[in-house]
Amino acid sequence: MATSICDRLRAGAVTASAEETQAIAAEFARALPPDSTLALHGNLGAGKTTFVQGLARGLGVTEHVTSPTFNIFTLHRGPVHLLHLDAYRLESDREVEDLLLEDFLISPWCLAIEWPEKISAWLPAGALHLDLEITPDQRHSIRLR
Repeated sequence: MATSICDRLRAGAVTASAEETQAIAAEFARALPPDSTLALHGNLGAGKTTFVQGLARGLGVTEHVTSPTFNIFTLHRGPVHLLHLDAYRLESDREVEDLLLEDFLISPWCLAIEWPEKISAWLPAGALHLDLEITPDQRHSIRLR
């Protein structure tokens, strides 16, 4: 019996390259329900932006995806739009309101949030949480909570 991508991610997937991480993310994107919110947890270098690049490919986005750290968010247009939010520079949940970001936390798009703990009060109850880590042997681990 075939294992679904969600089951594989719940069990934890380990990748050895950016291409493998992107391939898993692309497969996951194709299995997502419409208007999904993804909370991507992990330290610097854990592969969050690489994962979002794969999500974009799986959603049919053709433009180049980079971290929106200095812009805070980037909207990537495709058959399913991808809103990539990097909350790293936000100091508190209050900044979501101050910057008028709350309007962007409501779909119609797939929303991928790096550093979601910075805006935890604003995350929708149905957000899918993924933990991305670097393993001791320098591979990348992805686990859906």
